[in-house]
Amino acid sequence: MPTIVLKNVVKKFGKIVALNEIDLDIKEEEFFVLVGPTGAGKTTTLRVVSGLEKIDSGEMLFGNEDATVLSPAERDVAFVYQSFSLYPQMTVRKNLEFPLRSPMYRESEEEIKKRVEHVADLLHITALLDRMPDALSGGEMQRVGIGRAIVRKPQIFLMDEPLSDLDAKLREQLRVELRQIQSDLKTTTIYVTHDQVEAMSMGDRVAVLNEGVVHQIGTPKEVYRKPCDLFVAGFIGNPKMNFLSCKIIGGASPTLDLEKGLFQISLSEKIAKKFLGYPEKDGLLMGIRPEAIILHKEKGKARIESEVLFLEHFGSMNIINLQIGEKILKVRTHPTQTAKQKEKVWIEFEEEHIILFDKETGKSLVE
Repeated sequence: MPTIVLKNVVKKFGKIVALNEIDLDIKEEEFFVLVGPTGAGKTTTLRVVSGLEKIDSGEMLFGNEDATVLSPAERDVAFVYQSFSLYPQMTVRKNLEFPLRSPMYRESEEEIKKRVEHVADLLHITALLDRMPDALSGGEMQRVGIGRAIVRKPQIFLMDEPLSDLDAKLREQLRVELRQIQSDLKTTTIYVTHDQVEAMSMGDRVAVLNEGVVHQIGTPKEVYRKPCDLFVAGFIGNPKMNFLSCKIIGGASPTLDLEKGLFQISLSEKIAKKFLGYPEKDGLLMGIRPEAIILHKEKGKARIESEVLFLEHFGSMNIINLQIGEKILKVRTHPTQTAKQKEKVWIEFEEEHIILFDKETGKSLVE
């Protein structure tokens, strides 16, 4: 299966720049996820890779071959869409057979039967083969749509939010199945989603896009723990990262002054080394994940007093919303750790998870 490389790819629609000099290097057999908000350029990237859209400038390679000169048919990609695009007048079996009966493939009846039965078994739809699409549930229709892509044995899978129209329980189930199928087939896959849970749970690597720009590429762990800028830090994570205005003071033993003197954090020597050399300046933001804030019911050294606004229960966790001055922070706790509205509590930050950002550039200050 080929690698996919995009170099300085630009795609415009009139005056709108949908892709702004993006670079991607997708490995052989990789499950690569494009994640970002609506309008980020995710679907346009898939359409460019598939050949449904021509790039305005840049390079695109499949392996060592220039893909820009290949027609969509010559690229040997299979596109799985968000909507259930089945032929309503055909049974499930005939929908699965349809790609193999095209003049391009001309498979034997024996081979067609073998492939369809294999795919049906893989997707647990053998019992549905003789049904019409209008007798299928949403999840069953999407399985058939995915099966129609798999049956061709393409070099590349392109999946455009294929699970977004399904209910939460079915999405969770199909996420696991899709990832297992891709692993078994070893097909290079680009998967588009706006759902960060899908991105973080499915991808070997993740590219975070916004307004046609690739902000960061990395493993889910890298993107979550070391966001390169404010956009990635705010977009990835549920609940999202807390941000506090910040100033570094103290020279060789830095202290973080937060929210213009509302409170200060004295850093340990080990953590302080990360910030040595940064000038005493305003215009910084401190980022801290909700799970990196420790909640206490009693006062203590270096603990910051706060007041509970309200508690959100999520079964496997609680999100406690706290107010410090005019600032609201979200803290993620174990479901057994609770707090009452208007209760006084004290918090401390796990220093190793503090990230500083430059407000003006949006960039992280720490590698």
